[in-house]
Amino acid sequence: MPDDVLTRPPSSVRPEASSQDAADAHDLGLFGYKQELRRVLGVYSSFAVAFSYISPSTGIFTLFAPIGLAIAGPFFFWSWPLVALGQFIIALNFAEVSSHFPVAGSVYQWTKYLSNRAYSWMTGWVYLFAGILTVTGVVATVPGLVLIPLLNNLGIGIENIPRNQIIIALLVLASTTLLNIFGVRLVALINNTGVVFEILGMVVFALILLIFYHHQPATVVFDSSYLGNNNQVGVFLAAMFMSLFVIYGFDTASTLAEETKNPRVEAPKAVLASVVGAFIIGTVFLLALIIAIPDMKKFVADAGAAKVTSPADVLTAVLPGWMANVYLLVVLAAIYVCCLAIQTSTIRLAFGMARDGKLPLARLYNRVSPRLHTPVWTCVVVGALSAVPYLYYSGAGLVAIAATGMIYFSYLLGNIAILIARTKGWPTERAPLSSAVGA
Repeated sequence: MPDDVLTRPPSSVRPEASSQDAADAHDLGLFGYKQELRRVLGVYSSFAVAFSYISPSTGIFTLFAPIGLAIAGPFFFWSWPLVALGQFIIALNFAEVSSHFPVAGSVYQWTKYLSNRAYSWMTGWVYLFAGILTVTGVVATVPGLVLIPLLNNLGIGIENIPRNQIIIALLVLASTTLLNIFGVRLVALINNTGVVFEILGMVVFALILLIFYHHQPATVVFDSSYLGNNNQVGVFLAAMFMSLFVIYGFDTASTLAEETKNPRVEAPKAVLASVVGAFIIGTVFLLALIIAIPDMKKFVADAGAAKVTSPADVLTAVLPGWMANVYLLVVLAAIYVCCLAIQTSTIRLAFGMARDGKLPLARLYNRVSPRLHTPVWTCVVVGALSAVPYLYYSGAGLVAIAATGMIYFSYLLGNIAILIARTKGWPTERAPLSSAVGA
């Protein structure tokens, strides 16, 4: 590959071609890469994988009680629109950049073309470790917070202890790794279905709570008394971590650009739609959940004492047992699909870096299977690295905090590179997305 291919942004002018696939393959060739991954994703599938990465039901389920409710009471609700607004602004930035650079690897690729090799190498490594830790953390929520409690509710007794959590987490991780090996078409099918169930499940349960189990007035979200009298801003910012933990990963749509049809237009649309969709669904569900709490003071105190650990405790307090179990099933499906999407995104990032020779022993796992059209050994490497933290496992919480911090740091590095590039006159051409929507 010519040395300057890695550092100069190619033209975004699309050539005439006999088909969209041929045009996309030719476009990818301008970046110095040949089409090896299977290009099968439409705009909905691209949206679905990004939405699944964000997965509002997963993040809300994980940190609603121990972070949001325990720290700031119902007032933490306002962190949701604040974070969503900030992330949508970042998503606008990312959507434009992904329209210019439709290559697997998102932030790593963008900094490669807009900055320099050393900066992109650092950004890519930070984002890669963040992705691996995110896979570990989200997979770890399956046994401890959802599956084992659900099985116990159904009369299948399993101790909710670290050893059992690790065994189940490793089985989940092995299954998502295998699904990724067998191709993006299968992953897309599962994601497309999972997103429908997640959205329907959250909306249906929100409506049930709002209509039949509204124990608090809607104005309860303005109750700031739980912030205390000192350092209220600091307390609110701490509670904001719940929302920060949820609304990221929307760049996944651009990470899968080499498998998306007409990615310069469709991937950016999916980036923006995933943030908007997650915000709307999450807002409705959060509001319904807070209003359904029967005794706010008791629940806030119990959340602080770890007696209330998730929204399931709220639903168990107000709904029939079977309905609470149905909710756990919906969350279980959502978290599994979330695990799958996060791992898919991390694999594409690792593949993009390995293909450029930015990872150790990259030649051993930077090849795409001609039969499956997936980077099989990259899938295996990412799966194995995601299992390593379980050797020192002490709960999903610490892993989630580390992963979230690294994700936002990599986003910051990406935005700094974009900002500096703008001061130097980039972009010199209109983004294909802007032309498509007439902006």
